[in-house]
Amino acid sequence: MDRDEVLAARFEAERGRLRAVAQRMLGSTGEAEEAVQEAWLRLHRAGPDEVDNLPGWLTTVVSRLCLDVLRARAVRREEPVGDALPDAAGAAAAAGDGTVGEGTDPEREALLVESVGRALLVVLDRLGPAERVAFVLHDGFAVPFEQIAPIVGRTPVAAKKLASRARQRVRGTAALAPERLAGHRRVVEAFLAAARGGDLDALLAVLAPDVVRRADPAALPAGRSLVARGAATVARETTVFGRRARFGAVALVDGVPGIVIAPGGRLRLVLRVAVADGRVAGYEVVADPARLAALELAVLPG
Repeated sequence: MDRDEVLAARFEAERGRLRAVAQRMLGSTGEAEEAVQEAWLRLHRAGPDEVDNLPGWLTTVVSRLCLDVLRARAVRREEPVGDALPDAAGAAAAAGDGTVGEGTDPEREALLVESVGRALLVVLDRLGPAERVAFVLHDGFAVPFEQIAPIVGRTPVAAKKLASRARQRVRGTAALAPERLAGHRRVVEAFLAAARGGDLDALLAVLAPDVVRRADPAALPAGRSLVARGAATVARETTVFGRRARFGAVALVDGVPGIVIAPGGRLRLVLRVAVADGRVAGYEVVADPARLAALELAVLPG
């Protein structure tokens, strides 16, 4: 093989790992592919003689490219919310903010959400750019802080603090004792499963007879009541709007198990769920951007 073929072969051996790094940093297969391709172009321009440690060099390049994307995203971020969610037929393809579109593969986007976890993608999306890069590189891919530090423009000690702070935000702090937390979680998981399946009987079984559903105006179609009362009414309504549950995952919401609705890992709605006597006593659908931003979201332990 000639020089270019050898270089291409060495790069291809690293491509899968680089794509995984970029996908977790960006939460988007399309943007991840662009970052990896740009890394290849830079490697090709530099040539093998300029690179002593190819895996480390490529990881650094891809990470810096991702950091630039995250910083630009943070500046222009305007998350749409409300009822603008995709139909069931578009479940696999939905990101809801342009992440999935021309040039991207809906099946791979769905695989990304499945492999990383919908709740984790939501929480990662709330981290600062440098925090996210440091956390993903260290906790996800065991990159040492000495290598992370120049990527994020910090000392190794400061890079370690970034990752530690991100880790705490990802894990969160439960507001319930372990036994109560587990029981609350089981109820919320049963509610989400019943909503996904449109199973009216299962919903009636998990809802308290006097359950109350409240919602922000942006969460419902115009004219829909912001308050619904009684198991029969709430269950019927939940089956009608059950397509949202396709994009749902159980997460820690202000220290208590709740549900995030996040097509493509992008947060759209949060359900704050109250549990009493082993049933859903009430839930609130939060869609207002300011209220969503104020919620503390974290990933429940596996």
